[in-house]
Amino acid sequence: MASDTTSAEAPAATDPRSTRDQILDEALLCFSHAGYEGTSLNDIAAGVGIRRPSLLHHFASKEALYQEVFERLLGDWFDRLTTAIAAPQAGWDKVELVLRTGFRFFADNPNYVRMVRREAIDGGEHLAIDLASVLRPMFDLAAEYFEHQMEAGVFTPQDARQLLITGYGALLSYFSDEPFLEGLLDVAPLSDEALAAREEHVVQFFRSALLP
Repeated sequence: MASDTTSAEAPAATDPRSTRDQILDEALLCFSHAGYEGTSLNDIAAGVGIRRPSLLHHFASKEALYQEVFERLLGDWFDRLTTAIAAPQAGWDKVELVLRTGFRFFADNPNYVRMVRREAIDGGEHLAIDLASVLRPMFDLAAEYFEHQMEAGVFTPQDARQLLITGYGALLSYFSDEPFLEGLLDVAPLSDEALAAREEHVVQFFRSALLP
């Protein structure tokens, strides 16, 4: 007969994901909804169906777990953007590709968007990295691309860095503010139909802003 410990942790054993991946996924859900301070290791363990000592076997502390959740998805985001940036498209086609790539990553990971927004508001105090410093090279690269395209007459001249900040808000706020937006739109913001409409709006908004 199985022991009480085994039966209590059976949900994790029946999941095709590894226990470690289940912990990371549950931690993302908890951190995005309750924040770092509002989430305990007991909350995460209970969501996975294991006990706290089992969680600590994989992650030594809440800080270590938070860091890995954040950096794992940040790495995925960078990988997607890097692939889009390296693609052969140029001018507006390049911008559209990067916009759609970013939007679709956020659509796939709305809880991560909420986590990023919380961390930005808190000033990155829960991370062992300086998030602004990590993102700055990508920000500068994008600004330089816009400036060169504007100087060449491909895009309408404007403040490239302000444009990027506008894009940041337009992309991320839709996902981080999803519960609020549902009351305004009378439709589930993360439904396939709503996401498709939002993606097209963002792309066309920037197309109108950039093309002469």
